[in-house]
Amino acid sequence: MAEGERIQEAAWSWPPETSDATDRPRVRTHVENGVGYLVIDRPEKRNALDAATRKELIATLDAWRDDDKVRVVVLTGIGKTFAAGADLSEMQARSLEAQRAFITPPHVYSKIAESPMPVIACVNGHALGAGCELMMACDLRVAGDKAKMGQPETRLGLIPGGGGTQRLPRLVGLGRALRMVLTGDAVDAVEAERIGLVEEVVAQDALHAHVQNLAETLATRSPVALRIAKETVRAAAGLPLEEGLRVEVDAFMEAFASEDAKEGIAAFVESRDPRFTGK
Repeated sequence: MAEGERIQEAAWSWPPETSDATDRPRVRTHVENGVGYLVIDRPEKRNALDAATRKELIATLDAWRDDDKVRVVVLTGIGKTFAAGADLSEMQARSLEAQRAFITPPHVYSKIAESPMPVIACVNGHALGAGCELMMACDLRVAGDKAKMGQPETRLGLIPGGGGTQRLPRLVGLGRALRMVLTGDAVDAVEAERIGLVEEVVAQDALHAHVQNLAETLATRSPVALRIAKETVRAAAGLPLEEGLRVEVDAFMEAFASEDAKEGIAAFVESRDPRFTGK
């Protein structure tokens, strides 16, 4: 698949249901009400992230960057698994040089983090190893109450290689991150929310409706404001406070100069709903 090529939309349903077709894409896509849905569909491999799956995710994210119909992205997995990790048989066959190239950005994690649209992880089940790293690369994480998350790589003689050693301590703190990485133990959804690994836990049978409502709510906001807000908040993780505050001023002025800001302020003054265009 060529860089930036849009993958074909497959039969759509939400909550997503797997297809019996043998030639189905590894990632199914759909756009509705301003939300782009990405569904990993490899139930026979517990949605393991092989190279082809990652390529399809990247291709769609690249295509959606310039698609005015997509203001928010939802990422999830089919069945009872978000993503069980990397494809180990594929990894086993790689040379040292090939594996270094595979985990060096740009990759699927950096594409999610750098996407101008907010990306919501709908954590419908186990998110382990590369699956946990995929979840952590997203901007918001909503988990079903049956989900589990973890970085089990030390059980294989490895360490996380998709950002797990870096994003995890930024979310949960150094000590908790070390415990999870060193032991390889998973945490359940309740514990994940308590330590800050996910922002919200909802009942499993209400998860998809809840995430859809959240995504469609965000899609009513200004695309300009969403993009600038995401960039500015993410920048805070790597900046001293004073420098971050200067970045915030510049970012505010960029938003303030937009047509969306003019429309949003006018709509508030006129007691009507805004009509944001993303300009």
